[in-house]
Amino acid sequence: MKRGDEEIDSGFVERLAGFLGFDEERVQHLFEKIYLARNWGKHDYLFRFDKEISRIERGTVLYEKGDSFEVIMGFPKIRRAMVLDPTLKKHFSGLEKITVEEKMNGYNVRVAKVKDDILAITRSGYICPYTTEKAKEKLDLKFFDDFPELVLYGEMLGPDNPYVPKEIYGIDSVEFYIFDIREKNTGNPLPISKKHEILEEYGFLQVECFGEFPLHTAAEQITKIIRELGKKEHEGVVIKDPDMILAPLKYTSSQSNCSDLRHAFRFYNEAGRDYMLPRIVREGFQTVEWDENEAEFKKRYMQLGESILRPLRESIQSVKNGQRLYEEVRIRVKDPKTATEFENYLKRLGVDAIFEEPQPIGNEYLINIKKINKSTNDKTQAIWEGELW
Repeated sequence: MKRGDEEIDSGFVERLAGFLGFDEERVQHLFEKIYLARNWGKHDYLFRFDKEISRIERGTVLYEKGDSFEVIMGFPKIRRAMVLDPTLKKHFSGLEKITVEEKMNGYNVRVAKVKDDILAITRSGYICPYTTEKAKEKLDLKFFDDFPELVLYGEMLGPDNPYVPKEIYGIDSVEFYIFDIREKNTGNPLPISKKHEILEEYGFLQVECFGEFPLHTAAEQITKIIRELGKKEHEGVVIKDPDMILAPLKYTSSQSNCSDLRHAFRFYNEAGRDYMLPRIVREGFQTVEWDENEAEFKKRYMQLGESILRPLRESIQSVKNGQRLYEEVRIRVKDPKTATEFENYLKRLGVDAIFEEPQPIGNEYLINIKKINKSTNDKTQAIWEGELW
C-alpha cells in the first residue's frame, strides 16, 4: 500500500494489524490519513500516532522488535478539578488517602531505551535531538540497562528550554524532573512508593511530593499548597492515587493561569479560543471556591485583565511600529552539530526560527533563537491595513 509517496509493505501492515487487534483496512486507513506516520531520518523505523485512536494516546510510538512490536505509550490525559472538595471526594471515592505532587511548568518528554539507543520522545511522538542530548547528559543511563522495559515520564525545565523557558525554578540551564515511571506496551504506571524508591536509587530528580493526605481533609491542604505555589508563580499540583490505579487529577494556581494568558495574548492569533477560555473560566470558579471578599476579588480581576490586555497592547504596538513579533528562547549544547540538527528539526515541524551564532560558555555553546510568530504578525499587520476581523 502507499501513504503519499511512501510505499508501506503489505506484510508490515498485516503484522501491525494483528499486533494492534485492528483489521488491515483500518491500519491502511491510519497510514493514508497520516494518523499513523513514520518519524524522520535515522528514526524512521519509529511510527507515531498523530491522533488518539481506540484509547491509544496521541504521541504513542511503536517499532518492530523481533517478530512483534514494542510500544511506548503517549502521555495519558489528566482531567482537571475545577473545584476541589466535591471533585476529590467523588473521583477518589473509596480511598483513605491521596498523594499530592507538584505540577511543574516545562515540556513533557519520555525517555526510553529503543533498539540499544536512549531517545527523548516529545508529547507528539517526535525524537527531539536537543532533548535527547540533554537526557543522555543528565540521567544515569545504567537505569535503562537495568530496566529496559520501563519508560521515564517527566518535564524538561529551565531557561535553556526552547519550548517553555522558565526562570522560576532556580535552574541554571535545563534539568529533567520525573513524575511517572511506566511500563512499555501497557503504559501502566508504577505505584508512587516504588517510583520514589527507583528514582532515589539512581539519583534522578523528581517533582516535589507534598505527601499523602486523608481524603476528607485533602481539599483544605491542597488549597494551602496552591496559595504558596502561586506566590512563586509555580503552576500547581497533580493529585494521585498512591497505587496509581485511579486516574490522577490536576489543579492550578491563579498565577499560572495568568502567566499562560500573558503568553497567549502576546501571540493571540496562534493561541486558540480553546486555550484561552478555560483559563479564564478557572479564575471564576476559584474565586467562588475560595470565598474571596471584594478586595481579594478585585486583585484577581485586575491581575487577570492585565494578563490579557498588556501583552496584547504590546504586540499590537510593536507591529504598528514596524517590528516583527518573535519569542526569544535559547539552548545550550556540547556539540554544535546538535544545534544544527535541532534547527532542521524545527523546520520539519514548520517552526520559523532564526538561530544566532553559538557563544562559547565553558565546554558548551549557548545559542539564542528567535521563533517568529507569523500568524499573529500577519493578522495584526493586515488589520492595520484595513482588513476586517
